[in-house]
Amino acid sequence: MTAAALARSFAVGGAARPLASAVLGIAVALGTAALLVLLSGRNPVVAYLALLGGAVGTPDRVAVALNKATPYLLTGAGVALCFRARIVNIGAEGQIALGGLAATWLALRLPQAPAVVLPVLCALAGAGAGAVWGGLAALVRLKRRVHEVLVTLLLNFVGVLIVGEVLHGELGEPGAGFPQSPLLPAAGWLPRLVRGTDLHVGILVAVAAVVACHLVLWRTPFGFRLRVLGASEGAARYAGIGAARATLSVMMLAGALAGVAGAIEVLGVHYRLIEGFSQGFGFAAVSIALIGGLSPLGVLPAGLFFGFLESGALAMQRAVGVPTPLVSVIQGLTMIFVLAAMALSAARARV
Repeated sequence: MTAAALARSFAVGGAARPLASAVLGIAVALGTAALLVLLSGRNPVVAYLALLGGAVGTPDRVAVALNKATPYLLTGAGVALCFRARIVNIGAEGQIALGGLAATWLALRLPQAPAVVLPVLCALAGAGAGAVWGGLAALVRLKRRVHEVLVTLLLNFVGVLIVGEVLHGELGEPGAGFPQSPLLPAAGWLPRLVRGTDLHVGILVAVAAVVACHLVLWRTPFGFRLRVLGASEGAARYAGIGAARATLSVMMLAGALAGVAGAIEVLGVHYRLIEGFSQGFGFAAVSIALIGGLSPLGVLPAGLFFGFLESGALAMQRAVGVPTPLVSVIQGLTMIFVLAAMALSAARARV
């Protein structure tokens, strides 16, 4: 099954069936991972209790988990919209990188800006950079007829390399032992939501973006065009829906969301641009969009699941010696089992 066919099969499903498939897939993935832990000679019950405690055991751990989930929610919602239109966008990685770069550049250029204004301006700069990068991928697909999977994948590497080149040049911190920018002015840091924790306002931005994407998809003419295009290109042509315009628009929207995610990571977590800070978010967004049934609201629990899973990984390692890469195994197994459950459900529906 091709990626486009996979996206099409999920785009036409209802809301309840993907949710049930996601729950089943997560449960089977956790059970399989527990078996792996048992085979390694460790107690899976103790491991999962440690994982749970590390994710939600204290307010600080919850804050860390929510911060980790923020970029997943933003990028996952954008990827879900693209998949709804049968556009396989796997370019969020590069869009996040350039969004963080744009936010950093602006923050360092406006150190005296008011604290209320500077984070907003930096987030908008990140959105603009991500939208341009997503739009570039769409234009290459439309003008040169290169499949968007290849274009977005290669542009990921280009975006990450641009960030690395800039950090080794004028934007790099002199004398630093690692490619990174100078510390951003405090006026550009994201405000904290809960005193005594690292939780920042980015999670509110992410949740608002998820809700907004849901409304766009189901309550606007633009969302209707995306759904028709994803369900049937022939029907879209008959209805006079311009595929090129819709493709460019949704790719720019997804890029803008990823760019905001990059800006939030820089402004709310690292307080500086660090080489490689974006690696992993964009590719995980594809998994999150599929686990969420290509529904923006479905992305919300899927993104939170990934965030809390990663937050508890270190606690699990400390408690029973389970290596942290097991989290990546669980994420991979979750995607495999969710996709398998969705494919079986779709096959039964066609019978």
